[in-house]
Amino acid sequence: METTRSAVHVPPGGGEAVWLVGDTYTTKVSGEQTGGAFALCEALVPPGGGPPPHVHHAEDETFVVVEGDLVFEADGRAQPASAGSVVHVPRGTAHTFSNVGSAPARMLFFYAPAGMERMFAEIGTPAEPGRAAPPPGPADVAKLLAVAAKYRFTVGPPDGE
Repeated sequence: METTRSAVHVPPGGGEAVWLVGDTYTTKVSGEQTGGAFALCEALVPPGGGPPPHVHHAEDETFVVVEGDLVFEADGRAQPASAGSVVHVPRGTAHTFSNVGSAPARMLFFYAPAGMERMFAEIGTPAEPGRAAPPPGPADVAKLLAVAAKYRFTVGPPDGE
């Protein structure tokens, strides 16, 4: 049976934005809007920013760098990624990224299947328009660890790395 869904339009600046680990994450298209097929989010990462190493156990993640200079670490390798770069990280792969530039970096990222995007709304702090995210602190990692089992991810590199 085919499910009918409506087209989705998100205007510039639209979506639910939260602060987490010093970055701003905005859900642009949720799993509820795609029948669970994927979710599309945007990240605004300040210089030096990025999440701790982590592993998603239930979804693949694909990043499209729109602005800035990032370095992605996955499979034990560091890979520079400037505007126009695409990085695909299969589920089960430890990864992280950091902004190595002098200006904020912006990227879009997809989770397939959807579901992980709900974590941002659950533990992030609602972003205030026009303001940068506060610097990361121990509370951010504690929040991540508190929901890791629910969203099927682990924080930190796999054992032995």
